[in-house]
This record gives sequence, C-alpha cells and structure tokens, in this order.
Amino acid sequence: MVKSLNLEIAWKFIMGRRRAMTMSLIGIVLGIAFFVITQAQTSGFEAFFIRTILGTNGAIRISDRFQDMHGTIRNSSTDGKTRFFFHSREGARYTEGVSQPKLLRKALDHFPQVSGISEILEGNAILNGGSRSQSIELHGIILEDHIMVSDIKNQIIHGSLAEFGSDPMSILVGNRIAQRLILEIGDRVSLQEGTGNLQFRIAGIFETGVSQIDKNRIYTHLPIAKAFLGKRFSGSVFQLSMIQPTQARETAAQIQETVGHRVISWQEREQVWLDVFKALRVSSAITVSSILLLSGLGLFNVFAIMVIEKTRDIAILRAIGFKSSDVSAVFLWQGSIVLLVGIIIGSIVGILATYGISKIPLRIRGIFSTDNFVVNWDLSHYLLAILISVVFVAVASWIPARRAARIEPAKIIRETL
Repeated sequence: MVKSLNLEIAWKFIMGRRRAMTMSLIGIVLGIAFFVITQAQTSGFEAFFIRTILGTNGAIRISDRFQDMHGTIRNSSTDGKTRFFFHSREGARYTEGVSQPKLLRKALDHFPQVSGISEILEGNAILNGGSRSQSIELHGIILEDHIMVSDIKNQIIHGSLAEFGSDPMSILVGNRIAQRLILEIGDRVSLQEGTGNLQFRIAGIFETGVSQIDKNRIYTHLPIAKAFLGKRFSGSVFQLSMIQPTQARETAAQIQETVGHRVISWQEREQVWLDVFKALRVSSAITVSSILLLSGLGLFNVFAIMVIEKTRDIAILRAIGFKSSDVSAVFLWQGSIVLLVGIIIGSIVGILATYGISKIPLRIRGIFSTDNFVVNWDLSHYLLAILISVVFVAVASWIPARRAARIEPAKIIRETL
C-alpha cells in the first residue's frame, strides 16, 4: 500500500515538471542510442578485420626452424609426461622455412584446437603479362588444404577454383595485379625467377580487400612452385586455422615449445591494428558516455530544485506519517521511471539506427573489403549502455532523495506559520 502510494506521488511530481523531465529523458535516450551505435560500428569493423586476416593469413603461422646454441632447452617429466621449455631465443640459430614438412604435419595432428593445416611455399618472381611486368609474391599451395585455412573460396571474383584445381599450370592473381597488367581469365602469362621462366594460364582473380595482398600476391600449385623456386624439400611455411581463433596465442606458444619452429598467432601478427581498434572503442565509449553524464547532471538539477520547491509538501507527508525512507523512495521512484522509459526507448532507437547505418553504402579497400558500414550486433553493447545510465541516474536521484529525507517537518511547519 505504501509503495503504491509512493509511486503515485512520484508520478504526480514527474507530471508536475513534464518539460524538465522530458529533456532529461531525451538525454538518456540519445546517450544509450549513440553508445550502442558507436560500439556497434567500431566493434563491427574490428570483427570484420579479424575475419579478413583469418581468411587470408590464417590464425597461426609456422615459419623458421630454430636451434638453440646455449643449452636452454630442457625437458620435464615429473608427472610422467615430457615437456620442452625454451627459455630464450637469443643466440638461437634459425633455418629458413620448415625443414621436414611431413613430420611437422604429423606433430600438428596432436593439437585438437587445430582445424586445418596448409603448407605454403613463398618466393618472389616477376609476372610478365606481355605488355607490362610486375614483381609479385608467389605462394605455392595445395588447394584442398588451403581452403581449410582461408576464405579463398569466397575471395574469387572472376574465374573459379575448380579450373585452378584441375590445371597444374594455372594461377590465381590478385585483382590489383590484374588491373595493373590488364589481365583477364584465360590470359597467358609468364613467371620469371633468376634464369627460370614458366608459362601459366590465369584461372581466377581474387580480392581479399587487403591492398598489400591484392597488389602483390599470386597463387600457384605447391609442386610447381617448389620446382620453379628450386626448393623441392624445404623452405615452406605452415598456415593453420583453429576451432577457436581467440585461443591462437596460447596454442601458438604450445606449438612453438613442441616443434622448435617460430610460431606466430594472428593476435601477435596484427597487434598494431588490434590496438588501434581497441583505442577507437574506448575513445568512442568515453565520448558518448558524456551524454549520459550530462543527462544525469540535468536530472540531478531537476530533483534538487524539486526538493526545494516541495519542501512544504514533504514536511506535510512526514507529518501525516511518512517515514524518511518513504520520502527517499518518492524521488528514487522518479529516477527509476525516467530511467526505465529512457532504457526502453533508447534501446529501440539504437536497434533501428544500427540497422539503418548498416545499409549505408561505404566502399572501403585497404585493410579489408566492404561496400557498406559494418556493424556488430552484440547484447553487451546494450547492457553496458544501460549500466552506465543506471549509475549516473542512481547518483543523480540518490543525493536529492537523501536530502529530502533529512527534512524535519516540525521545523518547516513552524517556519511557514
């Protein structure tokens, strides 16, 4: 009974200052909506970037073999299992590429987190398209394996992987290379490296969206690449995919300790860009949170003025039996009502605005490829916006409520007589 009466009084107080309460409500709505929108965009572009790099260079890369020259490799078998620990890479001697691919592949099969393994031979060559030529990065692959560790199936924009897979003397070319050399599907090109010269047919043109890859990289079959580069038995690198890419850093450390090769996770490889996206997320969150802070300050001012204006009414409520906690509850109910309405409307506006932004055309080519704004639908964005608004509104409501609860009815009534 008392709670319903407190709520009814709180509602009447709100309706008595509709304009001021509406302005505070609008601030909360805009704060929540803008917070959701900015987080959806920044995390969306970050997630899209991660998908792009995982689809091009994989979750883990295994390259040079090292041999420690100072005896810092030791094993431990106190629990019946043998482990190897590598304490320092200083003074270690590195051998380019994977020296025994078959043995390494067999060792990697014991890691359940690894979902795909692709052996790649990398080298440099000159691609001659007839009228023009260009230096390129040659990647020799086994197509069936590489499909498991990359998104190459979806990166083909002209031609097909089937043609590439059926013709050992065919290649896949980055779209920026094709544009520069004016190449089309079916054209004959030559690869030159040292004194070697081989003729190939273009079976497909791919676009990853990463400009450094699209303007430099071509794919050919691994046996042909080994013969062309003169590296028939060693010099390859391994690209791995994972069931849970977020665990790549830990898995990479385990693999490196086990196989004695340099192993780099995608987090380590792309640390600079990941830090940039993190800074953008934090910066946007701080900036947009200022809207909620200003809304909280506005609500605080409204309640503080209301306490002064309603001093006599509060004294009367106390005189007829309202406790201090009941008076506080009236103001806390006001803040709760405004907050609840703001959360509902703000979340709806955030959903609609995020959807609208995702349809805005935006062509980006550089670190990834997209033709519209990329957004990330994540419940945590809404929960975080709601949490921030709850904190600000709670503080804005609690201080005036505490002050109202301290009003002594006898003193106020005596002063008004």
